[in-house]
Amino acid sequence: MSFDSSRLTAKEIAAFLSDASESEVLALAERYAEDPRKQVQHALALAQKRLLRIREERKRVESLYTLQRALGGEGIIVGVDEVGRGPVAGPLTVCAVVLPDNPYIEGLNDSKQLSAAKRELVAAQVAKVALAIGIASIEPAEIDEKGMTASLRKAMRIAIDKTGVEPDCVLIDGNPVHAHPLEKTIIKGDAKIASIAAASVVAKVSRDALMVAYDTRYPQYHFAENKGYASADHIAAIAQYGLSPIHRVSFCGNFEKGPRLFESPSYQ
Repeated sequence: MSFDSSRLTAKEIAAFLSDASESEVLALAERYAEDPRKQVQHALALAQKRLLRIREERKRVESLYTLQRALGGEGIIVGVDEVGRGPVAGPLTVCAVVLPDNPYIEGLNDSKQLSAAKRELVAAQVAKVALAIGIASIEPAEIDEKGMTASLRKAMRIAIDKTGVEPDCVLIDGNPVHAHPLEKTIIKGDAKIASIAAASVVAKVSRDALMVAYDTRYPQYHFAENKGYASADHIAAIAQYGLSPIHRVSFCGNFEKGPRLFESPSYQ
């Protein structure tokens, strides 16, 4: 430890314990186990609970990698996930990720379980440690033309190909897609498999950034907030302004009232 804890007041000990490392908490817990001061004992109890949460989180993340290797076997494992099946505007985005067995990515989880700020941090870590990343998007007009199932299959194939690797196993969240001959699908895989979780986060961050950019072009639809999903404000805007070039016409039949006010789409 970097200080003489014997000289600390109860208040100082409590302040230090609030963000002390695991080794520091253990050392202080041993030193002050019999300390009669209530503030010290309360601070120690809180710190030990924090350590328990840290250990549980570490174990959870470790399990993502353990199951990935158990299901994927030896060799190169590609994890695949998508975002954007349900919105009425914007693309379908798929990401494929290859992760090393270590280091573990702190906080890695299904993107839906993370705040926007946490997703950004995790996505940056994925970009830093991933062995390969591939991203593909299918535009709304093609979704309208070919349907979601075919669009999803195409996007997954492109994303896998963009990793530039020859996978020994492809792990995909959800039900069979038939995007790759070596695919295995795992229900709720984005919360169980490290590379699928990483793919879910990168896909979400990538698509969200695109929708924020579209918000500057079509501000009346509130894309920065709704990301293309059918929020009340979004539906009201469609009724007032009609459809933009990035709306999925086939998804909007139940609430489009106005005309299509815009010309051909531009996604580049």
